[in-house]
Amino acid sequence: MWLFELFIEGGFIMWPLLICSLLVWAVAIERWFYINKFKVQSSMVYSNALDLLQQKKWEELKGVSRSVNPLIQKVYFNLLDNGRGSILWKNNIERRFQETQVGLKKYLWILGTIGNLAPFIGLFGTVVGIIKSFESIASTGKSGFSVVSAGLAEALIATAAGIIVAVISVMFFNYFQTKIRNLSLSFKNEVEEVRDLLLEEN
Repeated sequence: MWLFELFIEGGFIMWPLLICSLLVWAVAIERWFYINKFKVQSSMVYSNALDLLQQKKWEELKGVSRSVNPLIQKVYFNLLDNGRGSILWKNNIERRFQETQVGLKKYLWILGTIGNLAPFIGLFGTVVGIIKSFESIASTGKSGFSVVSAGLAEALIATAAGIIVAVISVMFFNYFQTKIRNLSLSFKNEVEEVRDLLLEEN
C-alpha cells in the first residue's frame, strides 16, 4: 500500500517511469527465455549433427534443423547446401552468423535507450517538484519545510525512481550483451566444427 502512496506522491512523471520499468522487465523476461531456448536447441542440433554426419545421413540432419529456431535452421541449411567449400558457400554461412547476432540482440536497444533516458525523465520530475515548491512559497507568502515539503518529496521520489529504472535497465543490458557474446562464440565454434567435418567428407 505504501508503494502506491509513494507512486502517487511522485507526481505524473511516475507514469512514464512505470511504463519504462514494465518495458524493461518485459524485454528481460522475453530475451531470457529466447536465449536459453536458443542455447538448448543449438546444442541439440550440434550433438545430432556430429552423430548424423558420421553416418552420412544428410537428409536426417536437415530434418532435425527444421524443428528449431530459424536462426539456427538457416545456418545448418547453408552448411548442407551444394557447393560446399566454395567462397560463396563460406560467405553465406558468415552472413547467417551475422543474422544470428542481430536476432539474439533483438529488443536490447530498448534496454539501452531506457537506461539512458530514465535519469533524465526523473530529472524532469525533479524540476517539476522544485517548481511546485516555489509556487507554494509564492501562493502562501511563507517559506519553511512545511510549505515546500510536498514539492520536494515529489522531486526526490521522481529522481530516485528514474535512477532505479536506469540502473536495472543497464544491468540487464550488460548482462544480455555478455551472455549473447558468449553464446554467439559457442554457436560459431559448434557450426565451424560441423563445417570442417563436412569439408572432410568432400
